[in-house]
Amino acid sequence: MFKQFGGKITAELKARYEKSPNWRNGSFQNLEETSMDVGITEMPGLLYKLFFEKDPQAAPNQDLAIESFDLDAFLKSSDDIKYIWYGHGVYLMRINNKTLLIDPMLGPDSAPISPARTPRFSANALDLIDDFPEIDLMLLTHDHYDHLDLASIRKLIPKIKSYYVALGCGRHLEAWGVLKHKITEFDWWDVSIFNGIKITFTPSRHFSGRGLRDRAKSLWGGWVFKTATQNLFHSGDGGYGAHFKEIGDKLGPFDFGFIECGQYGEKWSQIHMFPKESVEAAIDAKVSIATPYHWAGFKLAFHSWTEPADLFVRYAIENNLNYTLPRLGQLMHLNNTCQTHMWWKELD
Repeated sequence: MFKQFGGKITAELKARYEKSPNWRNGSFQNLEETSMDVGITEMPGLLYKLFFEKDPQAAPNQDLAIESFDLDAFLKSSDDIKYIWYGHGVYLMRINNKTLLIDPMLGPDSAPISPARTPRFSANALDLIDDFPEIDLMLLTHDHYDHLDLASIRKLIPKIKSYYVALGCGRHLEAWGVLKHKITEFDWWDVSIFNGIKITFTPSRHFSGRGLRDRAKSLWGGWVFKTATQNLFHSGDGGYGAHFKEIGDKLGPFDFGFIECGQYGEKWSQIHMFPKESVEAAIDAKVSIATPYHWAGFKLAFHSWTEPADLFVRYAIENNLNYTLPRLGQLMHLNNTCQTHMWWKELD
């Protein structure tokens, strides 16, 4: 179990983190005051309710099917950005004819150190990795268990050439066997040109940590991918804030946006967006077409499993925001006609 915690913070690493303008008072900090409205005495009851009380709407009553991977179609040369969403936060992308993978948590349980299981809504997702091509670049938004998974990384290591990760997350990958020279860590607004793709790590309003002693000891954020013809924003996990307008002003407008929408709750409203806020965030960031992610993977909040997407669609329509709704495993192109069919309503 101890392997799950990842890499330990050494004096050398701490000294490096302290050089970041986003490190203050012994940890990384959000751009605006952020907290969870849950006291220590409330936590046991909250976790019991979340993990042990049964709610028939909290998860689908059948495994969510994932479309088969078509390697030839995915690798076919194109000037258009392609992407496949595998539920929750996992995206496989093809940009400038290079393969990128974001937050590859494909394991069966998003709480592997907890006495209670949080099972994935799709069976055998870890086997998808067997069919994936060589990964030119893996990117990581932050180190939480529902985004960084030991079992997935172990299967992926032989396939991955390079890693771009939030500052502080490299120590986990190194502890699990990734060679240090393959990892590049990013602070907010850091930029790298990767095979003609301008990649920027952007702020989000969240936190990090895999154990009791490493809370906010690595950074969190989103990613922007800009090619000669297209501009894509991935929001990363986090609550609503002024950073979305700043990102839009500095790096937008965006042709497309992957916008976090799911696992929200009143007690942690500052670190995950409600659907109305997700739509507002997309508009603030100057996103032309948006798709909601961070749902259809795990039960990590008290809302029904479809509520994030249902409400995102409602608020997008009310605010004239274009949206598209990929099925799990479906190969999509950024220039596709918007797909507005709510596929989850067809399930029994």
